[in-house]
Amino acid sequence: MHSQPGLYPTAFPFEGKRIHLTIDQTKHKFPLHGRLGLSLVLVFWVLNWTLPGIRTHWGFFPLWLGYCLAIDGLVFRRTGTSLLARSRSGYIGLFLVSVPGWWLFEVLNLRTQNWIYIGAATFSPLQYAFWTTLSFTTVIPAVFGSAELLASFNFLKHLNRGPVVGTDLRTTSIFFIAGWLMLGSLLLWPKICFPFIWLSIYFILEPINVWLGNRSLAASTEKGDWRPVLALWLGVLLTAFFWEMWNYFSYPKWVYQVAWGNWLHVFEMPLLGYGGYLPFALELYAIYHLAVGFFGGKKTDYIHLQ
Repeated sequence: MHSQPGLYPTAFPFEGKRIHLTIDQTKHKFPLHGRLGLSLVLVFWVLNWTLPGIRTHWGFFPLWLGYCLAIDGLVFRRTGTSLLARSRSGYIGLFLVSVPGWWLFEVLNLRTQNWIYIGAATFSPLQYAFWTTLSFTTVIPAVFGSAELLASFNFLKHLNRGPVVGTDLRTTSIFFIAGWLMLGSLLLWPKICFPFIWLSIYFILEPINVWLGNRSLAASTEKGDWRPVLALWLGVLLTAFFWEMWNYFSYPKWVYQVAWGNWLHVFEMPLLGYGGYLPFALELYAIYHLAVGFFGGKKTDYIHLQ
């Protein structure tokens, strides 16, 4: 059962103000923060694509903060609740968890070298760490907000039951072992096994969340309910479209260099690479709930994907 709009998840140990809004009062209104988000997107999209020279390092965060707020406003408009409306402190928590969440993949990329940043040499190590970390804060709120937006549509709300993937010890043990095998293969043979960067972390962390009693996607799939998984998949593809599109005319920017499958590019990304976004969204979900579980939010229902 979902939390009421004025309540906060208990996973983050900092204060937040309650927002006393009921669904009946708000479902027909596009909130102020959504309008602010659209304004940020418009301004920084134009600046990022039209200014000469180095500019994306300072333009990325406000552009993507705008995306997060605009998407959150759309969710609020459709449902009367949203990540920000439910909890300001919880919403800030998404940005905080996002930082180590993405840096984990940057560390793995030191081995695979699947993507590099054009223009990174312009910055000192301290400048690079600051601007990249600031940019990385927006990953999880963007994906989760987009997932909640897609989850609000009837075609997902009324989805039929699917295959059962349970939380029993045998299933979770298979996942866990498979995750470590994939991670080991990735580290040993990065040019061949680089796709495992988008699979191994989920296969390792999902069983850990189950065993620790944290919220997990398996808690839904063991009932044949794949709505949270599909919402995350569709939400991350929506986010990925804007990531790759806005990156295309950015500077600094990222480009991809993979040993195979490097064809049929959509913006800088090879077409097959978009498939990696699907397990990536599941990894973010697992990383987030491992983090909030550590702070006591083991059964938080802050993220609404059903």
